[in-house]
Amino acid sequence: MGQEKLGIDDPDMIRAVGAYGGGIASTGRTCGILLGAIAAVSARYSKSSPDEQDNANMWRLSFKLSKAFDKMCQPHGGTNCAEIARVDWRDRDQVKSFYGQPDSRRQICTRLTGDLAAYLGEILEKAEKDS
Repeated sequence: MGQEKLGIDDPDMIRAVGAYGGGIASTGRTCGILLGAIAAVSARYSKSSPDEQDNANMWRLSFKLSKAFDKMCQPHGGTNCAEIARVDWRDRDQVKSFYGQPDSRRQICTRLTGDLAAYLGEILEKAEKDS
């Protein structure tokens, strides 16, 4: 969603966030969905060299994404992958069950991905209109 809204088609950007899965490199920490959305905002609004200044939208929109994701994740106990997916990513059986069972918590992750992507699209469109 982020690349689409930003008019970017960069496979390297997708590769750069690949290890966000499983809560940063399968550690169960901060959900990669949030990290990826913030990476999309940064790709648009962050400085590209130390001599530049960040666009204030980077901080404002990233904060909005973080707060929205906090709210979306309240029913699951928090924004960490361990709280949402409840998978030990180093346990092959748990991972296999997560991806293979239709009633696994993967449904929650899929829904959160769609919801945050939609919100990302909305706030990026609004920021572009307002600028």
